[in-house]
Amino acid sequence: MTIAFLIGLFSTLHCFGMCGGLVGAMTMSLEPGIRKQPSQLGLYTLAYNSGRISSYVLAGFLVGFFGQALRDFLMPENGIAVLRLIASLLVIAMGFYIAGWFPRYSQKFSHIEKIGAPLWKKLQPIGQRLLPVKNIPQAFLFGAVWGWLPCGLVYYVLLISPASDGALNSALFMLAFGLGTLTPMMSAGFLTGRLAPLRQSQKIRHISGALLIIMGLISLLLATHPDAHRYLRFHVF
Repeated sequence: MTIAFLIGLFSTLHCFGMCGGLVGAMTMSLEPGIRKQPSQLGLYTLAYNSGRISSYVLAGFLVGFFGQALRDFLMPENGIAVLRLIASLLVIAMGFYIAGWFPRYSQKFSHIEKIGAPLWKKLQPIGQRLLPVKNIPQAFLFGAVWGWLPCGLVYYVLLISPASDGALNSALFMLAFGLGTLTPMMSAGFLTGRLAPLRQSQKIRHISGALLIIMGLISLLLATHPDAHRYLRFHVF
């Protein structure tokens, strides 16, 4: 679950670019009295994000459930090992994507967002009817709709989640990922209009991408060498 949290945390700039404008619009749609009180603004921002993360958890449970059924049917003996190997490679690919080191790959990465486009077309009108947000439950419901916004990064993490083995573990994996994104998205609610320098920071992108690549390589080592966990525990950490 740690790797899921770190993926969410290291994807800060992607979150700002993908959802920063939406968070800003939601914040500005609130009544002036709410925006002027940090405690009230914090509650509404937390409600938005709690709804969003709840959608990630539900999606993780569904993907984990069907992923486990498919794995048990196709690869009952070594399916989990194969999934963990694929998951490690996907984490490495995400690192290169977030760092921006392969622009051509970035275009292919975004193509996965088309998968959720039909569902989003049905949910978007529901989200629009919830605006303007006037209370905390309404903010949570809007966030739950927002959580289904097509996002290549979220979909890639969903593809990784079945490697956690089981629907419940996949849901927890997505919960950890969502909590990793919570800090940047909460910040976006308070820093509306001041995120442009962060989005354009190549240094932060490179560091975040490199850290993901390192995590992916460690996961790959653990997936392909059963004794690597013992070595890393006693000789590295």
